[in-house]
Amino acid sequence: MAIDDLPHSVRAVAGVGFPASTGLPSLPWMVRLRNGLNARQSLAPLASFRVLFGLLMLASVVRFAAKGWIQELYLEPTFFFKYPGFEWVLVPGAAGMYALFVLMGLGALGVALGCFYRVSAVVFFAAFTYVELLDKTNYLNHYYFVSLIAFLLIFLPAHRRFSLDAFRKPWIRRSRAPRWVTGILPLQIGLVYFFAGLAKINADWLLHALPLRIWLPAQTHLPVIGPLLAIPATAWVFSWVGMFYDLTLPLWLNLRITRPWAYAAAIVFHGLTAWLFPIGMFPWIMLAAALIFFPAAWHERWQRVLGDVLGRVLPLRAPVLVQVRPGLGGWIRTRFGGQLGQKFGPGPAHRSQWNTRLRPLVFAALALWFTAQLTLPFRYLLYPGSLFWTESGYRFSWRVMLMEKAGYASFRVQEAGSARYEVVRPADYLTPNQEKMMATQPDMLLQFARYLAQVYRERGLKDPAVYADVWVSLNGRGSRLYVNPETDLSRIDPRSPRTEWLTDPNITK
Repeated sequence: MAIDDLPHSVRAVAGVGFPASTGLPSLPWMVRLRNGLNARQSLAPLASFRVLFGLLMLASVVRFAAKGWIQELYLEPTFFFKYPGFEWVLVPGAAGMYALFVLMGLGALGVALGCFYRVSAVVFFAAFTYVELLDKTNYLNHYYFVSLIAFLLIFLPAHRRFSLDAFRKPWIRRSRAPRWVTGILPLQIGLVYFFAGLAKINADWLLHALPLRIWLPAQTHLPVIGPLLAIPATAWVFSWVGMFYDLTLPLWLNLRITRPWAYAAAIVFHGLTAWLFPIGMFPWIMLAAALIFFPAAWHERWQRVLGDVLGRVLPLRAPVLVQVRPGLGGWIRTRFGGQLGQKFGPGPAHRSQWNTRLRPLVFAALALWFTAQLTLPFRYLLYPGSLFWTESGYRFSWRVMLMEKAGYASFRVQEAGSARYEVVRPADYLTPNQEKMMATQPDMLLQFARYLAQVYRERGLKDPAVYADVWVSLNGRGSRLYVNPETDLSRIDPRSPRTEWLTDPNITK
């Protein structure tokens, strides 16, 4: 379909001009929306985010390897809990895993420096996401966040300013881009905060201060704030402040008058969570992400200072464009000696025309992306049962530190037609972390039951059935029977929304 064949309302939103002969009126709100989306904004905040994100990811890779987690999480296990549809993602052996992390680190460094940026962004995203898909035991909200951001960075022009690519190839340099480009990351980050706050609007968090009422008293040994954490009211204050903070922070960061105070609150909030809870790099990633809401002048100022420092330390001479020719090659470099901040004119005309033709497709892709981001957190409404009990729709919904759930599970394998059975300890097959996570997550219980059935089938047991004795405590309440002990779990598809094999959390058994 040609652009002129699109409805005029679609072309208005996409920023595509109309033929004068159509006589079709432009609705005022569409004109304002189009003008707002196409307004040119500085690329400085996006470039700053690229640098900080890449450096934090590089630090994360080094930290992960230094703590021995590659060995512990991916080489020691003999069984992995797979995400539906990603059973093909396999551990590529010890050498392959370490090579994967080396590639991940190189990709992160390339993103930070803006060096071979597109390739670096693809490499980092592919390596990071592949590792996270190996075992759902290791799922964390901020890993999911990193994958989303890394994917978006592949397509964003974050390397066209303050990067080695822009230094080496001046013809790609740009100082500005349309607002619909520069606003993608702030919108994504804002949605994360908003849904994290929305998820906290529940009875346990606001009315009972759970699980903070369990976690905070365990930190009373800390200096300065330790005695404060022992006061019961502190858990309620933290719960309500945390909800309000997450729900509204993007708004305060967007307003000039409240931005400094909002970021100061972010430093206190994320600093406290890093101090109180073992949540790794997440607080620092979110602090870096929040800086993208700062005005372009702020980012330009520190980039200029850092660029001057690097210019004195590294006596490099940038290539200068002296001739332009049409065609795919376009730009010709013939001499050196330019400055990093030198401006250049627009690119070849055929590139602008190509971008104009692609724009409706890009807008459609963005619409699908953010529709998914807006709907995924609500998919739990499609499943029966209590969300915290069944955890159906819990992952990928920005529910951060909302519950304290502990459990114990043992299994028995019984041959069809026989009264004899064998009790199985999960520790004989799983690592301690896998056993801990599996005991409270229904889909993982089902996956492990299927695995046990396969193991015993290979041992010669005919048509084995797998039953489980599972007890779970949720947010400090007494342990309750979690699974119907008479249900053969190996017969239930882990992807099924069925939960009748789980007990009712409101009934003591």
